Amino acid sequence: MAFSRRVFLGAGAASVWAQKQRPQILLRSSWQSVNIGDVGHTPGALSLLERYLPEAEITLWAGELEHGAKEFLERGYPKLKIVQGAVESAEVQRAWSAADLYLSGSGSGFPASAHALAFQNATGKPVGVFGVSTDPVSGIGPGLEAEGGTLDELRAKAMKLPATTLSKDLRAVIDRSAFFFCRDTISRDYLKAQGVKTPILEFGPDAQLGMRDRDEEKGLAFLKQHGLEPKRFIAVVPRLRYTPYYKIRKTARTASDEVKDAINDRTVERDHARLREMIEAYVRQTGRKVMACAEMTYQVELARQVLVDPLPADVKKNVVWRDTFWLPDEAASVYARAEAVVSVECHSPLIAYQSGTPAFYVRQPTDTCKGQMYRDFGAGAWFFEIDAASGALLWERLKRIVDQPKQAQSQLRGIMAKVEERQRRMVEVVREACAGRAAG
Repeated sequence: MAFSRRVFLGAGAASVWAQKQRPQILLRSSWQSVNIGDVGHTPGALSLLERYLPEAEITLWAGELEHGAKEFLERGYPKLKIVQGAVESAEVQRAWSAADLYLSGSGSGFPASAHALAFQNATGKPVGVFGVSTDPVSGIGPGLEAEGGTLDELRAKAMKLPATTLSKDLRAVIDRSAFFFCRDTISRDYLKAQGVKTPILEFGPDAQLGMRDRDEEKGLAFLKQHGLEPKRFIAVVPRLRYTPYYKIRKTARTASDEVKDAINDRTVERDHARLREMIEAYVRQTGRKVMACAEMTYQVELARQVLVDPLPADVKKNVVWRDTFWLPDEAASVYARAEAVVSVECHSPLIAYQSGTPAFYVRQPTDTCKGQMYRDFGAGAWFFEIDAASGALLWERLKRIVDQPKQAQSQLRGIMAKVEERQRRMVEVVREACAGRAAG
């Protein structure tokens, strides 16, 4: 369906909308800055709103803007207003007062849902959700398996839960939301089974897929420095099954952390041996290079330990270790020149897709159900459950991209066409909610 504001606005609402012109959107996002996916959620949402709703004025209520994330947003979005602080702060209260719509950005588990509920209760204004995962069966907790499961197993578990599983507060905020886009259909179908009452409950992919920012100066300089020729290298991203947040945040290690560390210890080698096998085949059969890089801060050193150091000498000489953290705009510039990206993290492939590069997501069973989005927008052939993905299989699929780049690009165009269709729909609904507020 072509984009048209006539799809949603009646004559009365359109008249009010024309008079107001500048809807005020409060974007709640930027959950953390130790992960370029979380950093990228915000420019992704901003890019989509700028593209399809350019008249809107956006205020970002940010959680964390460290590691250069704030400067990145200020460079790319000079008109953006940024507020930070607790609900009670004067700055946040002024933003609440000015907003026509509270828009919750992408993340796992509906981040800051308590803030969305407080906004609803205090203002009576609409809340909308822009691509989150809400699966109740991932991670460690009472009655849950610490080792996780495949997406199919997570879906089966979620569908068997009683209709009273959703917490009272979460149900309240979702029931009263103007719209709720889930970034995967497991979350969507789970919420449907829970009987939530929001009028719009649909699949809407992760906002990271909307990010169009590139830092070409830094990206091209890095490629030149390390002799990485366009379309003659791949990027590979590692991941532990559980992120060691207590180390990142320098907090006390808990009993849950001990369980997670034990799982990491017994799986880290077998997980990354598969990637090294693929790297060895790629280097030996093509003579090209590999970049080992991070999506989260802790993975900078992990990439060296599990992807680079164990490689045989003849392969290692063709492998570049990126020894610093980066922001998603520099990653996008580098990924745009890669032949492919292979990642055990979920968001680097999304950055690659928007940058025009094929990418694999190799999912670990301890991750949430967000990986279902790859199947939902047509990238199932480039999605792998890690325990079923041998190094030989990964190389076989990667070799198809190496040998048939035009076919891979055709696949990617099909994926992004589906993504963009849903993105237009998401912003159309934002427009409708703002117009309804103006009409009210």
